[in-house]
Amino acid sequence: MAGRKILIIEDEPDIVELIRYNLEKQGYETDTAGDGRVALEKLHKGNYDLIILDLMLPEIDGLELCRIVKADRALSHLPIIMLTAKSEEVDKVLGLELGADDYVTKPFSPRELLARVKAVLRRTAERPPEGKVVRIGDLKIDKETYRVTKRGVPINLSSTEFNLLLYLAERKGKVFSRDYLLDAVWKGETFVEPRTVDVHIRRLRTQIEDDPSKPVYIKTRRGVGYYMEGEL
Repeated sequence: MAGRKILIIEDEPDIVELIRYNLEKQGYETDTAGDGRVALEKLHKGNYDLIILDLMLPEIDGLELCRIVKADRALSHLPIIMLTAKSEEVDKVLGLELGADDYVTKPFSPRELLARVKAVLRRTAERPPEGKVVRIGDLKIDKETYRVTKRGVPINLSSTEFNLLLYLAERKGKVFSRDYLLDAVWKGETFVEPRTVDVHIRRLRTQIEDDPSKPVYIKTRRGVGYYMEGEL
């Protein structure tokens, strides 16, 4: 993973230095931005592999910046790790629903943050076999280009969302518990909670379903787990 470029978006200099030092010690290249507006400018000009995003930012706050990035087709592929305070429980869930890949709660240990960074970058790098397309109903999941379309219209998904959707689609009709999906998609990462699966499922439904409250693709088997349905 060494050599990957990470943008640290944080307005507290001590935290920036802590993150920067530990990332660079592991061989990552870093860049920094102290507010959301500067960060957005850098994102459009630079070539980054991951964003570490604090929620409490001047100019454009972290949640709004996350929403902007995930709505931008040129940036939506970038994985995001949010930095949140313990009191920001609602913001954690909202951030994941907006498309963030993971979050780290302040105060955090450098070791935990590095583990999250490595895990998210690993998921991003793990591409499915090339040259294959999975079709379910109006959905087309292209494993070569890592893109999803519905009735020909592109759907912006994070790498984690794509991997989760693909996993369910390739095993259509099989029901998987949250714990099973954590092991299969998140590779049993120590810091990921089972409810993270629920948040990503909700976000996927808002992206691929005509009516997320009445899903036709990703179904819930009450008390058991989630499964994919639809015509091939």
